[in-house]
This record gives sequence, structure tokens and C-alpha cells, in this order.
Amino acid sequence: MHVEVRSPAVAGTGPGAKPHFIERVPGLLVVLALAAAAVPLGRLVPVIGGPVFGIVLGVLAGVLVPALRGSWARPGYEFASKTLLQLSIVVLGTGLSLQQVVKVGAESLPVMLGTLTVALGGAWLFGRLLGVRGDTQTLIGVGTAICGASAIAAATAAIGAKRSSVAYALATIFTFNVVAVLAFPPLGHLLGLDAQAFGLWAGTAINDTSSVVAAGYTYSQAAGDQALVVKLTRSLMLIPIVIGLVILKSRREARSATAAAKANSTGAASEVGEGAAALPWRRMVPLFLIGFIVAAGLRSAGVVPEAWQESLSLVGTFLITSALVAIGLSMRPSELRKAGWRPLALGALLWASIALSSLGLQLLTGTL
Repeated sequence: MHVEVRSPAVAGTGPGAKPHFIERVPGLLVVLALAAAAVPLGRLVPVIGGPVFGIVLGVLAGVLVPALRGSWARPGYEFASKTLLQLSIVVLGTGLSLQQVVKVGAESLPVMLGTLTVALGGAWLFGRLLGVRGDTQTLIGVGTAICGASAIAAATAAIGAKRSSVAYALATIFTFNVVAVLAFPPLGHLLGLDAQAFGLWAGTAINDTSSVVAAGYTYSQAAGDQALVVKLTRSLMLIPIVIGLVILKSRREARSATAAAKANSTGAASEVGEGAAALPWRRMVPLFLIGFIVAAGLRSAGVVPEAWQESLSLVGTFLITSALVAIGLSMRPSELRKAGWRPLALGALLWASIALSSLGLQLLTGTL
């Protein structure tokens, strides 16, 4: 009888086994090298930002150098697109001070919650009308509703979204960030908005933090300060949204498993149904989300010094950019061509809806 003795060096290469760290190194080095180029580009052109440059450089590198898509690099890309993505959300939590959230006050909370509802409801409605469903619909909705690339990263980490959906969502967010930075300040002056009203409008209706800062401080120092605080507060909505996405995904998987079991045998179906009924808290609250909350708590308690904020923000941006580089390297251009213009149309409708509803809610609540 022949007995196969497996070497420890390759024990992690079998089907379903986790790769050893050494197997991840080649792909990870490619990712980090491209991220090191994307982040400075993002700082030079903050309206675009490092994450968008990251996915673009990843796609271009994969197209121009097909060898970068080889199996030798795959373990590193998978590690970056999952583990580094989750770690980035934890690090970004250090930029959120709960004291700042309290200062925003009850006046701005109805506007924030209202625009969040409009964005998520609009994603469901317009997505159905345009035929944009699944991961793409979810990521564009969450990115528009909360905080652009960071929200897309958190949702991707929670639901394991497809690479093409991540790319479409980021492209959509980027497009309307640029439009907002250029259009909001002159529109604000045309409407006669004061600094507080403009800051609330920019903080609730512009997607990405860098674009909120650009538009707010273009308007005035006071408007920029207000917009940034509103934007940070809006980022807290990541917590319930991500938990909700995880629960929905788990229930869909449970229903699929139950249906598959029914096709095989009634007994197996009942076992799957019973197992799916009790969703463990670890599935409902992902570990990276707990890390995000803890990081925000440490910042609020003064454990994370103010002097560290710039460095931590850079680390968080670098990690998100690295994850998106890995997603770009794993993509095929054909994946992007399939959806056509519809995701961009969904983004346009959501962006217009949230911009108008923010102003309308300010009128209704008397803050305008």
C-alpha cells in the first residue's frame, strides 16, 4: 500500500486549506507596491483619492502584465482583499470621536437619518427599475448613503461582494464626488446658505470624506468644520447597516441551503432549517465591526492621542487602497462591460435624490 507523506511546506495548498503566509508574500508584495504608488496620487488629487487610484492601477497592471494574474499571486490578493480590507475599517474607527457626534446635536440628526432612508430606499426602488440588482445595487446604495469608499469597503468585507460590483460602486461614487465638489459651493452661494446649513448639506449629501472636506472648506472655514463633524457622525451608520447586511446574507444562505436539502431529503431540510434559525452573534456582528467600535471608543476616551490622527488616517487609507488594488488585479475587463450604463444611472438618481432631500429636510426641520 502506498502512503503519501505530505511535506509541511505544502500542507496548506490542498483544496479548501488556508495558504501558508509564505504563499501569500509574492502577491502581497505586488499589491503593496501598487498601493505605495496609488496613495501619494490620491493625496495629490484628493477628489479622486487613493482607493480609486488603487483599483484603477490594479486593473491596468493586470491588463498590461497578464502574468500578474497567475495562480502564484492569488493567495496574496485574497489576503489583501479580505483581511487587509477588514483591518482598514478598524483603523479608520480611530478617526471617529463620539464627543464630536454628540456636538452635532438633535437638529442635524433628522436630516442625516432622512437622507440615509432616501438613499437606501432609492437604491432598492431605482435599482429594481433599472435592473441593477445584487451586490452592485447594495454597494452603490450604501456608498451613497454613508461614506463612499469606506462604506463600500465595510459592506464588501461583510457580504463578500463581487469584484465587478466593487469597481462599479467606486466608479459611481468617484464620478459624483467630482460633480459635488465642483457644483456644491456655487450652488450654496446661489441659494444663500449660511455656513451651518451648507456644512449640513455637504456632510449629508456628498459621498466621500475627502470630497466633503474639499467642498466644505471651499465654501468657508466654518462650513468645512460643520461638514466634517456631520460626515464623521454619518459614518456611525456603518454599524447598523453592516449588521443588517450580514443578517440578510445569512438568511439568504440559510434559505438556499434549506431549498437544496429539500431537493435531496425532507429530513436533511429540517436539520438545515433548525441550524439556520439560531444565527450566532459572531455572524451578526463581524469581528472587524467590533474592532471599529472599540477603536472609536478608544479615540473618544483619549487613549488615541490627537497627534496620531494623521498617521492613523494614512495607515487606514493605505490598507483600503491595498485591498482595492488586489480586487483590481483579480478583475477581468469583461466583468465591467456586462453591466453597461445602468449602475452609473443608479448612482446619478441616488445622488440627486439625497442632495434634494437634504435641503428639503433642512427646510422642514427649520435648520435652513
